[in-house]
Amino acid sequence: MISKEYARILIFEVNWLGDVLFSVPFIRAMRKRFKNAHIACAVAPRVKDILTNNPYIDEIIIYDEKDAHKGLLGKWRFVSLLRKKQFDLAVLLHRSLSRALFTFFAGIGERSGYRTQKGRRFLTRPIEAPEIEAHKVEYFLKIATTFGCDTSRKDYEFFIRDEDRKYIGRELSDAGITKEDFLVVINPGGNWPPKRWREKNFAELSNKLTKKYNAKIVISGSDKDKSRAERIKNNMKEKPVILCGRTDLKQLGALMERADFVISNDSGPMHIAVAMKTNVIALFGPTSPSFTGPYGGKNYRIVRKQTGCEIPCYDTACADYRCMDAISVGDVLAAFEEMHEN
Repeated sequence: MISKEYARILIFEVNWLGDVLFSVPFIRAMRKRFKNAHIACAVAPRVKDILTNNPYIDEIIIYDEKDAHKGLLGKWRFVSLLRKKQFDLAVLLHRSLSRALFTFFAGIGERSGYRTQKGRRFLTRPIEAPEIEAHKVEYFLKIATTFGCDTSRKDYEFFIRDEDRKYIGRELSDAGITKEDFLVVINPGGNWPPKRWREKNFAELSNKLTKKYNAKIVISGSDKDKSRAERIKNNMKEKPVILCGRTDLKQLGALMERADFVISNDSGPMHIAVAMKTNVIALFGPTSPSFTGPYGGKNYRIVRKQTGCEIPCYDTACADYRCMDAISVGDVLAAFEEMHEN
């Protein structure tokens, strides 16, 4: 365990939306331990909004390997940028050789992260990875323990602005949804098809929630989810509000905060809803909630069924959909009612 103090700390982030959220408990633990340090996070452009407005961070540094920092010259520009900032500690959450090399050539005196075969020689403080695969939150927090951090708090957070709340308020008001309405957000997207519950199931569930609870339904998602949302809408008796493609990540966070419930496939938006402490029902099939599911709170339920095939399988090309089809509307409604009653 390290008792040394550091003045300037660089955290090299991971690349996926959910994984960056999972790193927030680590960042919070480091901030609590190193109260007076300048803490910066290096992050890819597409997930930077996960960390903007985060009070535990002093600076966000964009590493754009597909544009500004593409190629050898671009990478050297990035190294030069890090060198000018004079960090005395770098912590690598991303286990790539290139990230270790960046911090080495940037002259950062202490460099810590999980040991890899190629990258370990560029780390001054390599850490042994957990022998048993753990949830990503715990995976990152283990690094924090080596710095003497208190890692008892496990929940992840997402910080939004009042302007994001006002934007969502206007969107809902324009659609006839008031603050008094019981609002359910469904998130039917997912970055690969086998993770998605059937559209007809979302429609049937929404109809039941509308009838029994007088729920107002909002469908969230990106531009590419619009056609999926329209097909769900066409099978609903009471038409939902479709906000697909009409929110950025912060505005999505405001929508999830406003919702009474969020029902979602395994996805980044699901984790944003968990971070906003909304009631969440997370639908899991080919992926593992033990490693990348909701974590650290009590505001969620995971619905998953055993089907006889090996899960998690992470088979992006699977055309069977057996594990997601095993989840019935009744299963999700039961989870909803159990949470609603409590």
